[in-house]
Amino acid sequence: MQDIIEFDRIDKDGPQSYRATFELNAEELDRVELEKTGPVTIEVQAAKGDQPGEYILDGTSTFTADLRCSRCDEPYPFANTSPFHLRFRPRPEGSEQENEEVEISDEELDVEFYSERAVPLKDLALEQIQLAIPMKPLCEEGCLGLCPQCGVNRRREACKCESSVVDDRWGALAGIRDELKKRES
Repeated sequence: MQDIIEFDRIDKDGPQSYRATFELNAEELDRVELEKTGPVTIEVQAAKGDQPGEYILDGTSTFTADLRCSRCDEPYPFANTSPFHLRFRPRPEGSEQENEEVEISDEELDVEFYSERAVPLKDLALEQIQLAIPMKPLCEEGCLGLCPQCGVNRRREACKCESSVVDDRWGALAGIRDELKKRES
């Protein structure tokens, strides 16, 4: 089993298949929403593309994790299988540094540029996981979150706090609302 996609090998031997499973820890992903991760599996079919130096990677990444809900701050299980399609092309001439900004066309938005002729499967798996983790994870769509007054998890229990909390900064608008109601009457 090979953990690196080598473009030279694809040039020499034709399309290649790759499969790997990695044990990653939450620190490697550096996401506050991530509580812990399970094994990450990635499967990739790599072949030459139509343009010179272009390589096409089609694959699937699968992982499980415990994420923290952005509303109630409770961990919940998350499983994801996501397909991906990537095009790798050589870095345009004149841009030697890897982090240097390069202007690209609309057709190149799904292209990754390379200067090294190899892609580590682990790096590819990490990238796919980052893309799959929701920006605001929710344990369930209707999660009520924490009460802003007493802090109780409203998904588990009802609190006895006043349900409508009014921000004092809106106080000036309350007078306008009252004035409009008087005019309508």
